[in-house]
Amino acid sequence: MAIPAYDTMFRPMLVLHADGLEHQRASVRAALAEHFQLSQEDLEEMLPSGRQRTFHNRVNWAAVYLAQAGLLDRPQRGTTRITRCGQEVLARYPDQIDNTVLAQFPEFQEFLSRAKTTALPPGERGGGLAEPQATPEEAIDAAHRKLRAALAEEVLGRVLDKPADFFEAVVLDVLLAMGYGGSREDAAQRLGRTGDQGLDGVIYQDRLGLDMIYVQAKRWTDHGAW
Repeated sequence: MAIPAYDTMFRPMLVLHADGLEHQRASVRAALAEHFQLSQEDLEEMLPSGRQRTFHNRVNWAAVYLAQAGLLDRPQRGTTRITRCGQEVLARYPDQIDNTVLAQFPEFQEFLSRAKTTALPPGERGGGLAEPQATPEEAIDAAHRKLRAALAEEVLGRVLDKPADFFEAVVLDVLLAMGYGGSREDAAQRLGRTGDQGLDGVIYQDRLGLDMIYVQAKRWTDHGAW
């Protein structure tokens, strides 16, 4: 199954702590993985940034949120223990515990207020409490992907609006920026004329001009290459 959203882990995590004992982070992760019947493939899934496993990230944030609401205590690094308030919430909400429940506690509201200008999950900025689907890291990664996609669309649109000879020059500039031609400022030269269906440029790989890469640049539109 898909890795559950971090807020979906609130109640199962409290249930794991219902014995009142201190629990190590690793044991909590293992128990939740079994509870949600996650496969090894699920457990190895990484955040888009590649910096952390998605499941680990969501478990960590679930613990952070419960602790900020005063339902879990962190007596020492890497361990958590249920509080009396956590026991009461566990008994009061037998079906589901989400951010709407946590919002009843001033400590959690204060936490949201402090974090208002940081990357909180979608639906929580400005104090709203729509049910989130992503942790802060996932929200940042998603926003970064959207910005890159928007930038790519804008750059592509601007290039397509320019004359064909501009595009041919851009292709040579990109190849030089990628390392072709080394550090020479005069390592590239445009050839031929626009629209002649021939070679559009050459990149000199060495100073004597003996090692050369010939380039033919084509712009693809909805109507084909031109």
